[in-house]
Amino acid sequence: MRHQTAIGAAALSAGLAVAMSSPATAASPRTAPAKPDPRTVAAASADSMVSAAPAALKMSPKDRIVRRGVTSGLRGLQYVAYERTYDGLPVYGGDFVVTTDANGGVLGTSVNQTKKLDVSTTATISAAKAAKTSRARVSKIDGATAPRLTVLAEGSGRLVYETVVSGTRKNAPTKLHVLVDAKSGKVVTTWDEVRDAADDRSYYHGTVDLSTAATSMSDPSRSGIRCGGQNGSTYTGSDSAWGNAGGTNLETACVDALYAVQKEWDMLRAWLGRNGINGSGGGFPLRVGLNQANAYWNGSYTNFGRNQAGTRQATSVDVVGHENGHAIFSTTPGGASGGSGNEKGGMNESAGDIFGALTEHYMNEPANLDPPDYLVGEEVDLVGSGPIRNMYNPSALGDPNCYSSSIPSTEVHAAAGPQNHWFYLLAEGSNPGGGKPSSPTCNGSTVTGIGVQKAGQIFMGGLSRKVTNWSHARARIETVNAARQLFPGSATECNAVKAAWSAISVPAQSGEASCT
Repeated sequence: MRHQTAIGAAALSAGLAVAMSSPATAASPRTAPAKPDPRTVAAASADSMVSAAPAALKMSPKDRIVRRGVTSGLRGLQYVAYERTYDGLPVYGGDFVVTTDANGGVLGTSVNQTKKLDVSTTATISAAKAAKTSRARVSKIDGATAPRLTVLAEGSGRLVYETVVSGTRKNAPTKLHVLVDAKSGKVVTTWDEVRDAADDRSYYHGTVDLSTAATSMSDPSRSGIRCGGQNGSTYTGSDSAWGNAGGTNLETACVDALYAVQKEWDMLRAWLGRNGINGSGGGFPLRVGLNQANAYWNGSYTNFGRNQAGTRQATSVDVVGHENGHAIFSTTPGGASGGSGNEKGGMNESAGDIFGALTEHYMNEPANLDPPDYLVGEEVDLVGSGPIRNMYNPSALGDPNCYSSSIPSTEVHAAAGPQNHWFYLLAEGSNPGGGKPSSPTCNGSTVTGIGVQKAGQIFMGGLSRKVTNWSHARARIETVNAARQLFPGSATECNAVKAAWSAISVPAQSGEASCT
């Protein structure tokens, strides 16, 4: 579970002041002392580690380290997320994660910053010029934030203006973050918060039992989960019997969407040890009726359209799971921003596909409904060609199976291919049998799978160590760490993680842990 409390004082050079909690009241002789909250123990332990090891975290005298939250994971693991400022300015890419066990023992850190920051914080160009440059990236503007001076953790640092421009870009909704060099005035990088995919009667699942309020399509037991139309209002009715099973009926679309996200929520708790979509017991609204052959997550809610033929809504389990998968990716440490080109964006798209597949496997519906598989969007038939992505053989639909230096410049949905392929190999292997499809490896190796549930746990463990500059190479290191810590008595899972990464052309990395 994530706490949004922050460390109260600056970390200057090697010092980090930590707000101290009040001492516990002495227990009665007849009462056992209360067991300390593992999140509190983890935070204190991680804070001590941060104070003691500034060099490992690339801390400069002008850095201030702020603890942003603690997320509880499977097997009692705790993930303590930190951000930093430099000379009073936020640092983009200066975040890191400290992982502890349930007793507060530090197990490792995930740090991507490579050097101490040493950069001037005085801009050469004006904020107005940065705003003009940023706004030029969006064709139809609904609004924009004031440019904010930020330090980009690139080498010894780069001063940039960050502006968020909302509106329409390339005929699609956008919430574009634009980083403009504060010295030269040139655009350094951009990233978009909007991530797109291509007794209740549902379209995809028959008659189901939803958890809703008596007269509205809101979930009383899952905070933040509700469904309605394009204006954001939750659908209401005279009773709690929803939908008519029709492919064009929007109330039915909400039945499917709510049913899928409720099952995804349950899967996260039962299989992955995560509390809700956002990790702290909350979720996000869902909207239906988007008049596009599309669905997307915009940083605040998920929005679902219909297939190109207009015969059914894009609210199958894998599509709903995918869009809420973006929300999970966004609310794990390191967020959704940053990375090199489209590499992190492709991994974000892949995360959506993985969470969709995990939800299908958790539900395990029969063949006449929506059985578990590793195809994306086949039930919706978005553009009349069946699935839009194939996880066991991405190249079957034109996406790369293997990682290469071209991935950062590959379109983000296609760039999902390598990590999707890795996940299938880890879960099922290259020749799983039992009617499951074989999966070609990039190095000609044979990979033995460990099962979809274990693969999901390791993937979630890796995401919980994510940093702003996330990459396939970094994900290999952190999923190896996750496998070691989640399955400490076994090398099987760790070796499978390594074999699956090598099989998609992501080789062993410097500093990577061994499996013994």
